Amino acid sequence: MQTSVTTIERFILDQEDRYPEATGELSNLLYDIALASKIISAAIRRAGLVNILGAAGGINVQGEEQQKLDVFANETLKNCLKHTGRVCAMGSEEDDDIIPVPPEYPVGKYAVLFDPLDGSSNIDVNSAVGTIFSIYRRVSMHGRGTSADVLQPGCKQVAAGYIMYGSSTMLVYTTGQGAHGFTLDPTIGEFLLSHPRIITPRVGKYYSANESNFGRWDKGIQTAVKGLKGDPPVEVTPKNSRYMGSLVGDFHRNLVAGGIFLYPADNRNPRGKLRLLYEASPMAFIAEQAEGSATDGVERILDIMPESLHQRTPLVIGSREDVGFVADTIRRVAARAGGAVSQPAL
Repeated sequence: MQTSVTTIERFILDQEDRYPEATGELSNLLYDIALASKIISAAIRRAGLVNILGAAGGINVQGEEQQKLDVFANETLKNCLKHTGRVCAMGSEEDDDIIPVPPEYPVGKYAVLFDPLDGSSNIDVNSAVGTIFSIYRRVSMHGRGTSADVLQPGCKQVAAGYIMYGSSTMLVYTTGQGAHGFTLDPTIGEFLLSHPRIITPRVGKYYSANESNFGRWDKGIQTAVKGLKGDPPVEVTPKNSRYMGSLVGDFHRNLVAGGIFLYPADNRNPRGKLRLLYEASPMAFIAEQAEGSATDGVERILDIMPESLHQRTPLVIGSREDVGFVADTIRRVAARAGGAVSQPAL
């Protein structure tokens, strides 16, 4: 029987010990998020037994119908973070504006952004959903947090991660020292290290894309996706298609097994559909720490300077050579058509 285990608390403390100047605030903030994820995970496991399935009756800032679990996850994260004195402001995909720390609580030096329940359309069919989070060091000098604290490029993140609620609950995070995965052991209520130092294969097995949008993509993306399927067969090893409609689920499979996720712009969503701050930037940070790559098709995701809290972006993320193939194809097709596409940052 296995008796030697590494809990997420022990692992984070070991990482912290490498930095004598560390105050422990970031470590505690990661614990706060882990606690919230345990509460959300417990609610999801019981979702079919209590009145928490289905629509909540509201519409979020994205114009999407909120599910009851969307609301529950959002409130859980806010309640686990707002009173700690470690956060100056929060941002959520479900809220219109930045979320201030209530005046009765102290503020800290970090800003936290999150998608409380990614893939919530999968809830009622018992498919994988997840939580995505991103942490920045505040840039405002004093007082409560401001929009400047959350509108920072992804390269300024100090930590990012996701929690996948599937056959088991997994938390994957990075602080810029590699990407590491932990699996929740429900018998002891602890996240245990299960995937140390995740390295994604340079060439993957899978491609993940919502091909119902194929006719609305531009020629470059269409050509790239055909290439991922092996047309023409000499350019890239053909891949299997896997798409579940949950960024966390698709990204996690491709991170571990190798592959590429694409959600490009189309003629209905010319700026893309995924959110830069809540989805693309944190996942890009993890991908790069696992030796993968993430672009909007041309530009490195982590270099994009956000202009608004709910800014959208195209996203091409995953195994480095596969992302490079898509970027090269987009550039080549644009050049043939006489368009100007800048050199992609990989």
